[in-house]
Amino acid sequence: MNQRTLLITLTGPDRPGVTSRLFSVLAGFPVVVADVEQVVIRGRLTLGVLVSYAGDTPTGTGGTLGALWTTVERTAEDLGLHVEMSTGSDPKEKRRRGRLNVTVLGAPLQPAAMAGISGRIAAAGANIDRIERLSSYPVTCIELSLSGADPDTLRAELAVEAHAQQVDVAVQRTGLHRRAKRLIVMDVDSTLIQAEVIELLAAHAGCLEEVARVTEEAMRGELDFAESLRRRVALLEGLSTEVFEKVREELVLTPGARTLVRTLKRLDYRFAIVSGGFTQLTDALVEDLGIDYSAANTLEVVDGVLTGRVVGEIVDRPGKARALERFAREAGIPISQTVAIGDGANDLDMIAAAGLGIAFNAKPVVRRAADTAVNVPYLDSILYLLGIPRAEVEDADAEDGVIADNR
Repeated sequence: MNQRTLLITLTGPDRPGVTSRLFSVLAGFPVVVADVEQVVIRGRLTLGVLVSYAGDTPTGTGGTLGALWTTVERTAEDLGLHVEMSTGSDPKEKRRRGRLNVTVLGAPLQPAAMAGISGRIAAAGANIDRIERLSSYPVTCIELSLSGADPDTLRAELAVEAHAQQVDVAVQRTGLHRRAKRLIVMDVDSTLIQAEVIELLAAHAGCLEEVARVTEEAMRGELDFAESLRRRVALLEGLSTEVFEKVREELVLTPGARTLVRTLKRLDYRFAIVSGGFTQLTDALVEDLGIDYSAANTLEVVDGVLTGRVVGEIVDRPGKARALERFAREAGIPISQTVAIGDGANDLDMIAAAGLGIAFNAKPVVRRAADTAVNVPYLDSILYLLGIPRAEVEDADAEDGVIADNR
């Protein structure tokens, strides 16, 4: 049987009962609901309902469709709403290939940025099917659902626009692939916490300037990490283990870190940290945050003082990738369902290996290599890349009586 469609769009001031009234009207006619979408922004409603009906349904002023049309118009007028209606064919709308999610973060998010991004999307031949706000503060996050785009091409185009507009843009495949992420593996220094642990130790040893210089060379990828670690640790020789307690008290979590971990754990994600730092300090973070897996280096201690050496296998760039793979095996999670987050060259291999690699306030070499970059100073912004709105996080925290992170 030939099927036809009628698209009904209501716009205007929102009020309770609008959706109920419209469907009560439609219930009196021989139509079937094919699609519904409703959005309310600052009290303004846009309600779209697509119904299908048999092609031989009487039309015209006195026909069934004509009567439906007139009734809907009267209902809209009674509700103080504007209505538009249009007929068409093919109630089973064919989805365009290349369905993607584009996440835009800005602090603030300027109209010029959205103009530039939407312009690039149009130029790539893609269509914006839906736009939704995930957060309004401390950063504004807008998510666009697209169809008809090649992800690699669009990602490259939007990266250029994001740099020009000073916003962050992530491009991901939509659907089950995105929702399946289940293991988060995160760097520690300058990612989970707001410092480089070895520099905190060096400050107590009186060699901060020299250690900081070597650290920066390693983070830029100009120096082999294992060699740089040995050089820096050697400068700590003779330091008392009492320094560990002092440095633990100096550790400051990145804003949003607790919210990120708490929210993902609430959703049954597994969470891991992997660090070029030291177990004597990362173990405290594991206990404090309830982290599932961790890997870090261990400083050698003899008679209560540091020897200036590390013991065991060094957690370097390839070591971090191996740790990610090990954590995934232990959790029974495919690599494709992992997310790796880091800021330095030492994180490049694990970012490349993960299903989604995120550069967080990272060095240029890492931003270029990662699937996406986040340059706002709030770690919980990563939740938006996973499609988790801020309002849902706050509602869950309120139900559990949790006080949100300080900003």
